[in-house]
Amino acid sequence: MQEHPIKHWITNLSMNYPKRTIIISLIFTAFMASGLRYFFIEDDMMKLLPKDIPTRQTWDEIKKEFGNTEFIYVAFGHPGESVFNQEMIAKVWDFTEELESMPEVEEVNGITTMNRMDNDDGFLLIDDLIPYRDLSAEELLSIEDYLNRNPNVKVRFISTNEDYMNIMIQPYDKANYSILAFKIRDLAEKQLEGYNVYFGGPPYITGVMTVLIREDVMMLVRIGMVVMVLILLSSLRSVPGVLMVLSVIFLSLISMLGSMGWIYHLTGSERFVFSLINTSMPIILLTIANSDGVHVMTKFFKKMRLFGDKKEAVTQTMMSLLLPIFLTSLTTIAAFLSMIYSPLEVQTGYGVSVSIGIAWAWILSSTFLPSLIMLKKWNMDSKAVKQSSYLENAIDKFGKGVLNRPKKVLSSGILLVVVGLVGMNWLNVEVDIQSFFKEGSEIREGLEILDKEMVGTMDLQFRIEGDMKEPDNLTFMEELQGFLEGHPRVTTTFSIADIIKQMHRTVMDDDPAYETIPETREKINNLFTMYSMSGDPEDFSSLVDYDYSVGLTSALMRNMSSKEIIKFVEETEEVIDQKEASGLQITLTGMLVVFRDLIGLIVRSSFISITVSIIVIALIAGYFFKRLLWGVLAVVPLTSAVILNFGFMGIFGVDLSHITAILSSIIIGVGVDFAIHYISQFKRLVKHGTSPDVLSREVVDDVGYPIVLDALSNMAFGALLFSQFLPIQHMGGLMVFSMVSTSVGTLTLLASLSEIFKTRLMRKEKN
Repeated sequence: MQEHPIKHWITNLSMNYPKRTIIISLIFTAFMASGLRYFFIEDDMMKLLPKDIPTRQTWDEIKKEFGNTEFIYVAFGHPGESVFNQEMIAKVWDFTEELESMPEVEEVNGITTMNRMDNDDGFLLIDDLIPYRDLSAEELLSIEDYLNRNPNVKVRFISTNEDYMNIMIQPYDKANYSILAFKIRDLAEKQLEGYNVYFGGPPYITGVMTVLIREDVMMLVRIGMVVMVLILLSSLRSVPGVLMVLSVIFLSLISMLGSMGWIYHLTGSERFVFSLINTSMPIILLTIANSDGVHVMTKFFKKMRLFGDKKEAVTQTMMSLLLPIFLTSLTTIAAFLSMIYSPLEVQTGYGVSVSIGIAWAWILSSTFLPSLIMLKKWNMDSKAVKQSSYLENAIDKFGKGVLNRPKKVLSSGILLVVVGLVGMNWLNVEVDIQSFFKEGSEIREGLEILDKEMVGTMDLQFRIEGDMKEPDNLTFMEELQGFLEGHPRVTTTFSIADIIKQMHRTVMDDDPAYETIPETREKINNLFTMYSMSGDPEDFSSLVDYDYSVGLTSALMRNMSSKEIIKFVEETEEVIDQKEASGLQITLTGMLVVFRDLIGLIVRSSFISITVSIIVIALIAGYFFKRLLWGVLAVVPLTSAVILNFGFMGIFGVDLSHITAILSSIIIGVGVDFAIHYISQFKRLVKHGTSPDVLSREVVDDVGYPIVLDALSNMAFGALLFSQFLPIQHMGGLMVFSMVSTSVGTLTLLASLSEIFKTRLMRKEKN
């Protein structure tokens, strides 16, 4: 059969110019890898959201008007021991002063930095709650009494049992959270020694996440490589063969990460930063690059066993595999590039970067790897060349069993897919930040303590545009806060209305009956005037703008599930909609709304990537195999695998998050390889005139072993089970399952369908 001239040209590079081909490959790899110096790790949750959605726009507006509204929380104390003691107040004083001296910190909120309001002969007196470090017992009692009379202030800084104290640290908007988080932790270890200390808040998590991600990636790659090497050694039984496959993997990996750095450097796009979502990228490429190498090496050993000549074995191997390797790479790239349609911007960078790595792995597998094979002197008496492995023989028997009962096997596969479809009804979307970390981990423990003992770390923020001295507007803010505090997970709310009510009560002889909004604008204005006589109006800068035309209402709350978030945000929006009709302009943002928006984006992202990638892959396969039916058959195993994965996620309670949302593209991208190799070999044998009686068995005999070996070596996905992040662990387990389901699906569903429609398929191929 006449082969395509491009196949001859590519094969000729490795056959006749192996050294030159290797050198050129290494030069291009070095150039791509040089972009590693621009590689940037970041995990700001807000950057997951598109810039044009209202939530992010409101968030950015609030930061411009009121500064950073996110806090790092430090809670510390001794269970059962009151915080109102001289030693602890002195500790808080020293710790706060050190925090305020940090260039990254804009403001520190705690009992040693807050003001108190008192009535001085009918005038409003503003002074420090704690004026100096060392207090007497009487002064401590006075402070405790003041906080007890102002519970809405106390709840932010003192736990319910009064045995934990909370400090809220407000970083500058442009602060480097990675530096700040560890500076705060180091300072706490020094200043708060002997106390139970817990940390939380989005800036802190973002800061430590950078280091956690770096450590996680390095650990996962090491574990994945060890798993892969052990499987390849036991199957290929050739150390040089394994090292050749690993060289392709390593060069592809550094090229992918380097290209990500280059693109970020040249474009400045946040899509190409490396975040928690990207943690699985190295393992994904590691397994995909491994797939091409495994097929080349197993085919080469088989041809060496048949022909006994290295040059002929390499020629036959590459003539047989160049097209399927190209198609598997192209369809896998198509699956990952479908992520550019995702509403989550960082998934665009994920898809493009992995696609570049896949393309380079394809080029290396087609040129660099066969060049290495040509330079090696192979021992014809080695087990790898001379004997077929136990796994190879087992796969041959398995294939024959499937082909003897194709309809029964197909029916069993369809039944399993139906189970998956039923399980998808129970699939739950969850973006709860606590659920990302294992129980007992530092971050999880800190968040749980802040939820249990303090005000929590979740927030809602309302930007309210209107006259902030108008009683009706302030009354609405008070009503809104009352509605929010009615939710069992909301711990406290605060706004300029609280300050006005506190001032009103104070000037009226501290009578609780006057903790209300004054009836007229003039009275409210007088209160602000009185405050300015002994206090600084800048104290309100985080609650109201300079012109008193825009106010900020904030709510702090404990952790919620995604279902609770959706319900609560919807109820809150209904309250806002009713008031907006009266003229106030109210916009809602905060971490709670970010999570709500993420839930919708995750569902859309999964649906889009699945639909686009399956359609594109079917069209590509149909075009190159010159029949749409082949395109449809090519996506049968992977579509079944996607249904099974999401179905079993629902059955076993594994949540869909912005991390596991990329599973569909990964399953489709990796799983399609098996079907492409099967179909390619089927067509090749038909063109070579293979008898219909043995056709399917010959196909399984030829590609069954490399498919299963490919799937087994891809068990390196199991390395993700050792991740520090629970969604990554879930992804690891699901990817191991998907490797089994796609490979077995190819050798059962696709093999059965091919056998059932064999006569029709062969007739078309011969024509």
